[in-house]
Amino acid sequence: MQRISVIGTSGSGKTTVARRAAEALGVPHVELDALHWEPGWEEAPLEVFRARVIDAIRGDRWVVDGNYSKVRDIVWGGADTVLWLDYPFHTLFMRLLLRTLRRIILRERLWNDNRESLRMMLSRDSILLWAINSYPRRKAEFPELMSDPEHAHVQFLRHRSPRETEEWLRTLRP
Repeated sequence: MQRISVIGTSGSGKTTVARRAAEALGVPHVELDALHWEPGWEEAPLEVFRARVIDAIRGDRWVVDGNYSKVRDIVWGGADTVLWLDYPFHTLFMRLLLRTLRRIILRERLWNDNRESLRMMLSRDSILLWAINSYPRRKAEFPELMSDPEHAHVQFLRHRSPRETEEWLRTLRP
């Protein structure tokens, strides 16, 4: 495992797991959200986003977190391992709800000085609504992608519980 992509529905803990894996392995951590979001919650233009991702994973060893299909060919093309955090919906939704509320209350700064707000949380663009809608899609999409011959070079790991992920993280060494 030299180049790992961590995927899962919003709230599954992709960033936390990827950061911890990168620290354990002594490799760079790349957060796709940080490369994707511009100030004011504007999406980076596609060509800019793709160029940022290419630049970020130039090295021989890295851990990336994120599900962006528009750069999957780049990330999975270079990855040797994909870890899917396939947790039960209630687990990730509670995590996401608590994380979102914490970010709102503490006014945490995210990528490019963006912040979550109560208005965002209650809007059509809500991360909570996104999770509700994307969870079933991911459950159908990821197994298909994993069986695609285009990704035959990738070792796929599917963790169904945080405990399984914790056990895996303990096995990582530089």
